Amino acid sequence: MYKGIALFVFASILLGLAGRPWQQHRIDYNADIKPILNKHCMACHGGVKKEGGFSLLTREEALTPAESGKVAIVPGDPEQSELIRRLRAHDPEERMPYRKTPLTEQQIDKISRWIKEGASWELHWAYRPVQKPEPPGARTSWWNIFAREETDHWSSTGIDRYVWRRLQQEGLSPQPEAGRNSLLQRVSMDLIGIPAPENLAASFLRDSSTGAYARLVDALLASPRFGERWAPVWLDLARYADSKGYERDPGRSVWRYRDWVIRAFNADTPYDRFLTEQLAGDLLPHPTDDQYIATAFHRNTMTNDEGGTDNEEFRVAAVIDRVNTTWEALMGTTFACVQCHAHPYDPFQHKEYYGFYAFFNQTRDEDTGEDYPFLRHFSPEDSLKLLQLQTWAQAKIAPDKAAEIGLFLKTLQPAIYSIAADSFSNCELYDTKWLNMRNQASCRIKQVSLGDANRLIYSYSAGGPGGVWTVRLDSATGPVLFSSRVASSEGKRRRVAIDFARVGGVHDLYLTYQNPRLKKQEDSGLSFDWFHFTQAFPDGSADAEREFWRLLDAETPTTLVCIEAPPGMRRETHVFERGNWLVHGEQVEPCTPNNLPPMPPGAPANRLGLAQWLTAKNHPLTARTMVNRLWEQLFGLGLVETSEDFGSQGMAPTHPELLDYLAWQFMHEYNWSVKKLLKEIVLSSTYRQDAQGDAEQYEKDPRNKLLARGPRVRLSAEQIRDKTLAVAGILSPRMYGPGVMPFQPAGTWKTPWNGDDWRLSTGEDAYRRAVYTYWKRSSAYPSALTFDGAARTVCSARRIRTNTPLQALVTLNDSAFVDIAVKLAAAVEQEKPASVQHRIERLFERAIGNRPGPEKINPLIALYGQALAHFQADRQQATALLGDKQALPEQAALAVVANAVLNLDEFLTK
Repeated sequence: MYKGIALFVFASILLGLAGRPWQQHRIDYNADIKPILNKHCMACHGGVKKEGGFSLLTREEALTPAESGKVAIVPGDPEQSELIRRLRAHDPEERMPYRKTPLTEQQIDKISRWIKEGASWELHWAYRPVQKPEPPGARTSWWNIFAREETDHWSSTGIDRYVWRRLQQEGLSPQPEAGRNSLLQRVSMDLIGIPAPENLAASFLRDSSTGAYARLVDALLASPRFGERWAPVWLDLARYADSKGYERDPGRSVWRYRDWVIRAFNADTPYDRFLTEQLAGDLLPHPTDDQYIATAFHRNTMTNDEGGTDNEEFRVAAVIDRVNTTWEALMGTTFACVQCHAHPYDPFQHKEYYGFYAFFNQTRDEDTGEDYPFLRHFSPEDSLKLLQLQTWAQAKIAPDKAAEIGLFLKTLQPAIYSIAADSFSNCELYDTKWLNMRNQASCRIKQVSLGDANRLIYSYSAGGPGGVWTVRLDSATGPVLFSSRVASSEGKRRRVAIDFARVGGVHDLYLTYQNPRLKKQEDSGLSFDWFHFTQAFPDGSADAEREFWRLLDAETPTTLVCIEAPPGMRRETHVFERGNWLVHGEQVEPCTPNNLPPMPPGAPANRLGLAQWLTAKNHPLTARTMVNRLWEQLFGLGLVETSEDFGSQGMAPTHPELLDYLAWQFMHEYNWSVKKLLKEIVLSSTYRQDAQGDAEQYEKDPRNKLLARGPRVRLSAEQIRDKTLAVAGILSPRMYGPGVMPFQPAGTWKTPWNGDDWRLSTGEDAYRRAVYTYWKRSSAYPSALTFDGAARTVCSARRIRTNTPLQALVTLNDSAFVDIAVKLAAAVEQEKPASVQHRIERLFERAIGNRPGPEKINPLIALYGQALAHFQADRQQATALLGDKQALPEQAALAVVANAVLNLDEFLTK
């Protein structure tokens, strides 16, 4: 029977070949032509330069006559194409590439064939929408009948079929499943970042049933430690830090955003909503406090508090950072260069950068000293009072007024910051942050929309009584809007109100100040922070107004957030000529690049519409980028190694169909569930393979890109710290709250200038997970940086793992790690093992997860003996190591062994 089938298959193949003429494959633009153009031509004829008026960036540009009037590419006719003539020219002044190594005959032949075939300009793979995949083996064919029998014993998921097919093409075979201990350690570190709890680990190791591993995975995914493991991955992208950056680098209050990320991962918030709330939570209907906090994603940009800086320059820098971060973090695409010119290698135009910039150009932050705007966190009692006040306003005034009161009391928005002033006379922006006025001072605030306003609420400080400030309309001698005597604020900032007659319209406001008590020319009498124009409460609402002022003056903690500018405060967006923010070109409106899908129908032209565009299921980049990032975390390399660059200069996917399969599953089958996607990956046979490969595998695939063995990579900086704390039994379970300050070497913070000190945390705060460590941009936690942690001054899409002597010096000598080793040894001592060997075996088992064989235990016993002899000869060394005058040499020797075990490759890798 099988012989008959084989003959039939053979005959079918012959018949198929007989009806198909032998011919060369059709030239693929992305695979065959684009790499040649990028390497040899784009530097002079691309997005940056267009020498001779000729560009190869897009098909339209390439087919347009150059300055010479000649057409470089004539589709279908390479002989009439000037490009081919110049590539083959012998005259060095004519031959291209100009004064560079000429293309090979093979390369020219490819380009010539491509032109003859019509010079098609296919879209780069990453910019094509994700199509529903058909996993290998799904289609009925004679080949699959034979191939399925061989793969079914190994394949657990669709992932495995893609991997198997690639391995077969490369002549490789997968490894068997890893041992249960190894698999337990691997999946625990990958999903929760620390070893599995003892009860869960023991249950898994006892359970030999088929579903034991899946139950382990479900338990790990449900653990609250899941969010703490995955949050640092996102915080690198969000450039999260507890300080502002630049020279002074003072602290800022944004830790609630970090906690929001942890909670979002634990709740398995769908990724589309996860992105939407971070990009535009403030624009959602009736936004919650959590949705406001989520927008701190784009308030993690640095602000420059150095005196003398230009606030608008650094506001612009923050907006540019938001554009670049959105592309790199969410779309895996380098976009920063388009700020100055068209993309050199991908079809993004200079103007399109500023169309995208326009989405982010309307937020109310302006590089102010206080980092406005922020969300004020009221006590539960005051939150209830605010709700009652809004309910009253909705019934007694209008729904719009209720919303305005709520927004202002919670965010102090919309406000005009005093740094908007100009045309100074005897006044200044003190330290470029606050408007300070002296006697006989005047200045202007341009284009203020007064609308229906008849009240100004403002924040000020005044050192003493006396002085009058006046506001005039449209000129220094124009009509007086109001005039008011200034009361002393007793050295504090106060918020007060002035009522005036409605005038409506948009006006330039001229502020003047007179105070004859100021005797010296340089004496400042009045300092403004912000101004808020609104309507006065109606008559008969004294109680409501009193409650309003009590809430306004309440001392509250805050979190930086994004708030969209109202119509009267919106900015124009212009193209920056050559990227220079001072040289404005054409005005643009919010838009997305032409080579990507258009905005969804009805999407607003703001950040919320942008979020809808990014999370639309026809968007080619969003799902692929996140899938690749999750894969990278589990396997050490993404399916696209350059996770920051999916463009034509990035690395090609090793398994493009697998990437699209997972992206489709992520969007359509799992409804953007990160946990479901992770579960599919870690349940696959691909993930569960033994990490030890054979010689052939290491020779053919040293970095395991083909996935013929399980992942074996060094742990991240956070995982190393958290794992050491966990195995020593001292890891604090406490979650959330302000950043903590565990041990770091003395004097580390002396380099950045701002006078802050590292206040060493005590108690369990000294042993909390690394995600809670206070992160200062100009002086990030040193041991984390040594293990390739990101400084978080800008978006970091990928940590490049290094291997340096400094890493061993940290884990062997850093006081934090030595302290953990001492506590690990003490924890083993408390178990009262019967002998030295038993103590060392137990120590090894706690740290590594399995019992050591003779080849491992014997060197450790020898190390113990050497350390014991040393400490018996010098008991003061034991005291110094353990910090205990009653310390015994035996205890110190075991601590040395613990320190060595915590430095084993088995411990530092998964």
